[in-house]
Amino acid sequence: MKIDFKPCGLPAWIGSLPLEDHGKAARIMMEYTPDIPLWIQLPHFKSEGMIAQFLPGMPGLKIDGDKKFIQSDDESFDRQILEFFEEYMAILEDDSKLADSRFALTRKAAPGFFEFTKTLEALEKPPKAIKGQITGPFTFGTGIVDQDGRAIFYDEQLRDAAIKTIALKARWQVKQLKKYGVPVIVFLDEPGLTGFGSSAFISVSRQDVEACLEEVIAAVHEEGALAGVHVCGNAEWSVILDSSADIVSFDAYSFFDKFILYPDQIKRFIEKGGLIAWGIVPTGDIESVEKESVESLALLWEKEVLQLEAIGIERSRVIAQSLITPSCGTGSLPLDIAKKVIRMNRELSEKIRKLSGV
Repeated sequence: MKIDFKPCGLPAWIGSLPLEDHGKAARIMMEYTPDIPLWIQLPHFKSEGMIAQFLPGMPGLKIDGDKKFIQSDDESFDRQILEFFEEYMAILEDDSKLADSRFALTRKAAPGFFEFTKTLEALEKPPKAIKGQITGPFTFGTGIVDQDGRAIFYDEQLRDAAIKTIALKARWQVKQLKKYGVPVIVFLDEPGLTGFGSSAFISVSRQDVEACLEEVIAAVHEEGALAGVHVCGNAEWSVILDSSADIVSFDAYSFFDKFILYPDQIKRFIEKGGLIAWGIVPTGDIESVEKESVESLALLWEKEVLQLEAIGIERSRVIAQSLITPSCGTGSLPLDIAKKVIRMNRELSEKIRKLSGV
């Protein structure tokens, strides 16, 4: 089922804030992005780290203080991996079993998600769409190691378990969020893809990356939601643009010059209805945030849109199929700087929409 959702320059976020209170985070989120609300992750809590938050349920998981890894040489591992795949297969046969499975997010692991659903239930009118997010399978698989310090992505069985963990946790999110009757978007956060093609991942093939992304995107689509892929640095953009993703989210502030090197793929992606989430408001360093304004960012965005027009994409189409976002999350910034980012993001969206007659 194809969801007909045209954001027309609405603002959205990449979901982290430098706070210690999930209720306060939800209130700030609703103040600045009420049209496409999302659940907020607070990096202040180690359990909400990009890898840690989605680790529960993985077979062989060991926690030793702050260290988390997969112990595949444990005598109980074969039993654990068998139980994992048996539970996975049971859910494929009867998806009602997902709700109480190891793949369900818990209040302990993702308190921001449950604060978000509480916020949604109190709304007087529905938003335009709802956004969730999850660590992408490539970043997840290369970010957690086994007992020998080797990324589990290089172990075929563990990679499969990691991909299926992410796929079903994404499905679980969609099941919860689609209850609210508006389009659901799930972003796969994939900062690890900035390293794909480098010596760090020399033995990882494009086919490996495509396969893991497609499995998770398919899981999101099966639940009737839109899937986005977010990379906050440079990447091999053709991998994402040629994928089944509905949204490409990128750092348009720092890396548009690299993104535009794929004109044919960009044009095909937009012509098939794909959306672009423009990470046009900087988050990479305090100096960049401080020196920019809504006016300067509007000028930058206009220059970038002209380059899309130059490769044959109509401006009206660009506007209709665009989201305005920060370049990445704001969880690592001081609170006052983070607030400037999200304020500029909202005001920039308003300016673009007004100038575009939306």
